[in-house]
Amino acid sequence: MFLSVFEMFKIGIGPSSSHTMGPMVAAARFLDLLRARPFTAHGVRASLHGSLAFTGQGHATDRAVILGLAGFAPETYDAAAAEVALQDIRDTRRVAPEGLQPLAFDPDTDLVFDYGPPLPGHANGLILRAVDGQGDVIAQETYYSVGGGFVLSEGELAEGRDTDDGPPVPHAFKTAAEMLAMCARTGKTIAGLKRANELSRRDAASLDRGIARIWDVMNDCIDRGLATDGTLPGGLNVRRRAPAIHHALLAERGRNQPAPHTINDWMGAYAMAVNEENAAGGQVVTAPTNGAAGVIPATIRYYLDHVPGATAKKIPDFLLTAAAIGGLIKHNASISGAECGCQAEVGSAAAMAAAGLAAALGGTPEQVENAAEIALEHHLGMTCDPVRGLVQVPCIERNGLGTIKAVSAASLALRGDGAHMVPLDAAIETMRQTGADMSEKYKETSLGGLAVNVPNC
Repeated sequence: MFLSVFEMFKIGIGPSSSHTMGPMVAAARFLDLLRARPFTAHGVRASLHGSLAFTGQGHATDRAVILGLAGFAPETYDAAAAEVALQDIRDTRRVAPEGLQPLAFDPDTDLVFDYGPPLPGHANGLILRAVDGQGDVIAQETYYSVGGGFVLSEGELAEGRDTDDGPPVPHAFKTAAEMLAMCARTGKTIAGLKRANELSRRDAASLDRGIARIWDVMNDCIDRGLATDGTLPGGLNVRRRAPAIHHALLAERGRNQPAPHTINDWMGAYAMAVNEENAAGGQVVTAPTNGAAGVIPATIRYYLDHVPGATAKKIPDFLLTAAAIGGLIKHNASISGAECGCQAEVGSAAAMAAAGLAAALGGTPEQVENAAEIALEHHLGMTCDPVRGLVQVPCIERNGLGTIKAVSAASLALRGDGAHMVPLDAAIETMRQTGADMSEKYKETSLGGLAVNVPNC
């Protein structure tokens, strides 16, 4: 199994990797399919199913599909150009993607929210169709947005594909047990295994540039979030809190020694800054998802700004280690809130962050694996119940608490020698089973939990 660090950490847009980025990617893939066909399409249609239907408007899924059909992509998204394109589509009732003739598309009738049973492959399903001049379907594909911006066609999902189809890597592992055995056999750290695998696909310079770019985007997102006031879009009137918290923390620095627990406020501010940016549709890095995008950047920022002796030279090891843990979770369970609840999003992010921090602090592979296990274990059963389908309540604060848990898990693991009762593999399998048993009400449908017990207007 191989999942690149650049697949686990994708640069994209908010508010959701599964509900915004994924559908946009699916639409782009459908355009590629049409470009490869010998016939000429005259129009396109889309239907959203399962969680994409129930929480799609709150997650801007409709906008994402429309813009994807117009040729937009998450990694090159231009917000100003998108607004111009959306208005043009509303006025002309057509999309004009590059390499195809203009295609008839009425946002009011050709994009359907289907609130019936979800499609059989995954909770996040969408069907895209092309029609001829008479309105008959001449091409159709079903796509599933399986979390973290990953998209699989119906055929790919049936084949069990969840990684790339490239050549073998030198250190392929499917479980944490295999990973630890490879570390013991080779003398490499987890980051060392991951780096060797990455270098089998790309040169060292491009790997280092890419990892640096990931952190730059993460860090810039924190800084924007700490500097931007206002109210988040969507109708809940949620006020951005990170700037005020950060300002107060800065002001307190020159006064008497703060209470030790104040460090939690710093971590919370960093994480909330990211997720407030995400909720506003800003540029974020899936880590492993948009809904959980704040945990890993906040943990790195905590390490750099508050840990004596910290150095930015450890960031690549942090991210490579985190990506290795995230790959195990995705391969053996899920990183999708619509599939397994928020344990699969913030829980996975906390496990990845705890592992990365333990590695940056010099932990052994066994201590790193223990850190990941502790963090994941104490998110088991967490539901995904966003109020009004928006990635705001409880999602923003939940990232702050996930960061605190990640740091605590790393610290606790480093106090031991790596020996522990519950293996990471067992925690991952438990998360998968818990997600399978969890009611659909608690899996990003906004039909249960806080979503129905908190006034949403």
